[in-house]
Amino acid sequence: MSRIFVLWLPPVAALADGEVVRPAWLRVDDGVIVDSGQDDGWVDAWERPSEGDADDRLIALAPAADVPLRWRHYPDAAPAQAAAVARVDTLRESLGDAAALHIVAGQPAATGQAVPVAVTTHAAMTAWTEWLNANGLSPAAIIPATALVPPPEPETLWTAEVGSEQIVRAADRAWLSDPELDPLIAAGQTIAPLDPDRMREALLLSLRTPPLDLLSGGWKPKRSWSVDPSMLRLAKRLFISLVIVSLAVPLVYAVRLMSDTRRADEATVAMAKKAGASATDAEAAEADLDRRLAAAGGGPLAFSVPASALYDAMNDAPGVSLKSLSHRTDGTLTTVLAAPRVDDINQVLLALQARGYRITAQPSAGADGQQMANITIRAVP
Repeated sequence: MSRIFVLWLPPVAALADGEVVRPAWLRVDDGVIVDSGQDDGWVDAWERPSEGDADDRLIALAPAADVPLRWRHYPDAAPAQAAAVARVDTLRESLGDAAALHIVAGQPAATGQAVPVAVTTHAAMTAWTEWLNANGLSPAAIIPATALVPPPEPETLWTAEVGSEQIVRAADRAWLSDPELDPLIAAGQTIAPLDPDRMREALLLSLRTPPLDLLSGGWKPKRSWSVDPSMLRLAKRLFISLVIVSLAVPLVYAVRLMSDTRRADEATVAMAKKAGASATDAEAAEADLDRRLAAAGGGPLAFSVPASALYDAMNDAPGVSLKSLSHRTDGTLTTVLAAPRVDDINQVLLALQARGYRITAQPSAGADGQQMANITIRAVP
């Protein structure tokens, strides 16, 4: 449901004199005028709660006495260009201080259409803004009342009552009617009253698609950010869900890891028992098997384990040669390495340390000028 409340702004002169203002107003629901008046009833009409999810908008109409309107034609200009040129031309032709004027040009829908240009003052905009704020109102747009009257027939001028004002509309301008000046401006053209039904249709059309809005330029309302309560509730729910998922993922992973570890330990104990080890957990089974292998000369204490690691490390250092190699029953491998540079021997030692072996080295110089190192390698990481 669309609900538009239309309120006519008081003339600046009435506000300056401190007169009691009873503006004209009307309420439009879904394109139908359902209430109107020119009294203090507008307060109740505006504050009346909407039914359902109504889209309420307040549109203020600026009086013709303070905002005359003119239409300018630029047949060959694009809409945006025509609006810019119309504003500049109107400013050039206006009297008074340019800084005090508030000139607004609408943008035509297509090339060749007339451009509406409204002229008022910043003082008038200030007076209306203060009056609206004093009544707790914030309009979505301020439209000149002169912009509501449709264009007349050729060689004719319309006169129509809009709010409490009588407005005259020519082909290229609209102004507040003056009985003495109207015949002079008409220059012999017929001034005919506009049919009220046609005026009502033009008003409703202008409310749907305003030809221009005085709330532009320096008077354009600053955008205010507001938080939608429903979006805030949704954001809180999403945040809580994210926290739950963030905690659940590592928890599930930890449970799975503990379950897999337990199954692996059970398999290790079962294999150890098949090998004759008597142990209740995987760590004790591994220690028992290492002792049995050590007694038999095998397992990680066997010669092949550290020797294999030594040969793999030497493959990555082609300049290192093996001078001697021996193995003790406690799993210690002793060797003498030779190389043109100490860095080559260090490369082998670092590779062994990276595999978890404990290394000791005593450097020395060979008779042939090569660098030597007496090295012990603990077979158990």
